[in-house]
Amino acid sequence: MSQVVIGVVMVFFAGMGIYGLISPASLVAPFGTALLSADARNEVRAVYGGFGLAVAAALAVAMHDVRLRVGVTTTVALALAGMAAGRIISMIVERPSRFYPTVLYLIVEATLAAALSAAH
Repeated sequence: MSQVVIGVVMVFFAGMGIYGLISPASLVAPFGTALLSADARNEVRAVYGGFGLAVAAALAVAMHDVRLRVGVTTTVALALAGMAAGRIISMIVERPSRFYPTVLYLIVEATLAAALSAAH
């Protein structure tokens, strides 16, 4: 079961990474964010694209190396939990205008964090 959970989270991050590299403006458009400069697109490619692919790679390693599995899955679970916590704090400060994307992403991040925490 842990292999399946790790694989699902790996695919999530790989998808985010590829999408962030290929179409940074489309990735952030649901948030009402316009990427008006090369620097802005570079930032999205780095944070969503590069980081997403790096996390996917770390999870791929964790699937095949049991010595690293707990450390990698714990780290990624904490990163996801931090993303979810940041959304909750932001929602306290400013209420989101609609369910998608903010609330949906909160649910996805919290669910993946919990699943990874339970997987090892």
